[in-house]
Amino acid sequence: MRVPYLISASILSADFTRLGEQIHEAEQAGVDWIHVDVMDGHFVPNLTMGPFIVEACRRATQLPLDIHLMVETPENLLQAFAQAGATNLTVHVETCPNLHRTLQSIREYGCQAGVVLNPGTPMSLIEPVLHMVDLVLVLSVNPGYSGQEFLPEVLPKVSSIRQALEKTNPTAHLEMDGGLNDDTLPLAIQAGANVFVAAHAIFDDPGGIAAGVQRLRSHFPD
Repeated sequence: MRVPYLISASILSADFTRLGEQIHEAEQAGVDWIHVDVMDGHFVPNLTMGPFIVEACRRATQLPLDIHLMVETPENLLQAFAQAGATNLTVHVETCPNLHRTLQSIREYGCQAGVVLNPGTPMSLIEPVLHMVDLVLVLSVNPGYSGQEFLPEVLPKVSSIRQALEKTNPTAHLEMDGGLNDDTLPLAIQAGANVFVAAHAIFDDPGGIAAGVQRLRSHFPD
């Protein structure tokens, strides 16, 4: 089954003095999801957004909110982000010793359940839960900061995950995040990803947000 190609606009590169306006502009430009990177300063060195920002995003748009929890003990935060308006909640296998239960909890809170792999984490750690996820997110940079360079060594892992999903869970999304632009997006498509997180490529495009989205979408197969 062919899953649709989608763009998830990461507000990590947005101008937070005009967040609502920039989300609206991205929506008008045709992005499919709004991506929110939540970092706790422990699992990753950076410290970013909490449920309050998700609430603000929900007031600004009805697009799906794609929430990436780069935090320790994410199970303690699921309810707060679900109540704030999250659509998808993705958790790192590296922080979830009880991954199966955490994914079940996400569903119980009414959200789509996703699992995330760091660049150096093998696919084998998520194979036991592939049948029960709505989304697999593979990072193509090390987590923590926007603007890093794409790591092409993750592409074989993406291809392996796509092959496994085709057998066990063909409607699940396979998302990539990190360094995606004109040069790297075609590689992600070829590897089998169908959802593409972009921050700088959208919000810092010299021609504006609409131009950035159009440039990315131009690489999608017909």
